[in-house]
Amino acid sequence: MLASLILFAGLLTAPAQAYQEYVALGDSWSADVSVLHITDEHAPRGCAQSTYNYPKQVAAALGVPVFRDATCGGATTAHMTAAQDVNHVKRLFDGVNPPQFDRLSPTTDLVTLGIGGNDARLATAAAECLNLLPAPLGRPCRPKWVSGGVDRMSRAILAAEPKVAKVVDGIRRRSPRAHILLVDYLAGLPQKGGCYPYVQAHNRDLEWLGDKLEELNAMLARVAAAKGVELVDTYSTSVGHDVCKRPGVKWVEGYLPLSTDPLGPAIPLHPNRRGADHQAVRVLAALEPSR
Repeated sequence: MLASLILFAGLLTAPAQAYQEYVALGDSWSADVSVLHITDEHAPRGCAQSTYNYPKQVAAALGVPVFRDATCGGATTAHMTAAQDVNHVKRLFDGVNPPQFDRLSPTTDLVTLGIGGNDARLATAAAECLNLLPAPLGRPCRPKWVSGGVDRMSRAILAAEPKVAKVVDGIRRRSPRAHILLVDYLAGLPQKGGCYPYVQAHNRDLEWLGDKLEELNAMLARVAAAKGVELVDTYSTSVGHDVCKRPGVKWVEGYLPLSTDPLGPAIPLHPNRRGADHQAVRVLAALEPSR
């Protein structure tokens, strides 16, 4: 964390290329969904954008005159061109987020994109893996997704690949001048094993989810390479800060809806403030060669 803060401070003082119009697109891991730190400045409250998500930190660091944050919890690639109903709790978490591409314009010169996880249904699988009973009690989630030698999650990730590629094409059509950064997902899950009961999923299930997260990020890397856009690698630089680590070390929260970063209620299985800070550091580092 200290190293990230030092790097972030250095980037804040570095001379910046004069980006004029920055648009952030993406799902909850870009919105960095919050409970107590929600802002509706850029999107409805139902999107649960945090005041400290990485797009807002990047916009502040760059000092862009025009900034639009379209990121929204639960977004899929379909919500780039279709409105997203986020009416969860009336007058508290509600609203309709317009198509995220509506924030793009021909003069947009910087775009960050974090999408694909919901298309692959990784969040759905992770929620289904919650298990309060230890193995062999309870019901493991992996057999629901893997049977007969077929891993349906792996297939879903492959099916999401052309959808993410199509999103990049859509950005280019609407904003041909834009510098596009495809941001991957933090290493929120352990690369090996699990940590039941600290995280309430069977260890084999959590390890399988970690494997699928790596597959998802590999898919995003393929899209970035095929489409000639820059991949912002937040995964390899956040290994060791997963849900199994202690408070103050982990950058993604587990199933318990409570965080110390910041202190208070949290959305399970999403980045905390430390995770958002690291995402901002990595995006700014990716922009460094052109600054």
